[in-house]
Amino acid sequence: MDASFTGSVFLGMSVDGFIARLDHDLSWLTGGDDAGGPPDDGEGGDFGFGEFVASIDALVMGRSTYDVISPLAEWPYQGKPVHVLSSTLPPDADGRIVVHRSFDQAVDALTAAGYRRVYVDGGRTVHQFLVAGLIGDLTLSRVPVLIGTGHTPFGELPADIALEHERTRTFAGGMVQSTYRVRR
Repeated sequence: MDASFTGSVFLGMSVDGFIARLDHDLSWLTGGDDAGGPPDDGEGGDFGFGEFVASIDALVMGRSTYDVISPLAEWPYQGKPVHVLSSTLPPDADGRIVVHRSFDQAVDALTAAGYRRVYVDGGRTVHQFLVAGLIGDLTLSRVPVLIGTGHTPFGELPADIALEHERTRTFAGGMVQSTYRVRR
């Protein structure tokens, strides 16, 4: 598929490679209710997420990811166009988003808008963009917890996708964050 933008992934995952429990619970990632809210990087920061969001032109995510993000008290993507892939969400469900019925429709809209760098979020959505060759870089943050089972962001791929390591950072609390470029 030909697109004018590059997809970028920024995912938190358990050490065993899951992005959410099977019931979509993320409390192990966000610190849960007992932990007093989301964790920080030990210096009051957000593990580079704010800097990452500032570097992108738009976001595209799946319906499941949108359902987790939409009720947050503070919308984390202020000023960024947000595109959601969903076959069931009404087009006027939320004034903060644009709904696309298919992957191709979303890619066409992102390309037509002239975006250069698009944040791709959500397991199935990341998988679709990877298979289509539309991901240019991945930042994967491994949270020091094993959850045993859950949703993976990658799934079965038709061929290996070679990556080139760019950098790895460690944070207080044990999170390890690595960034890779997709080799073409």
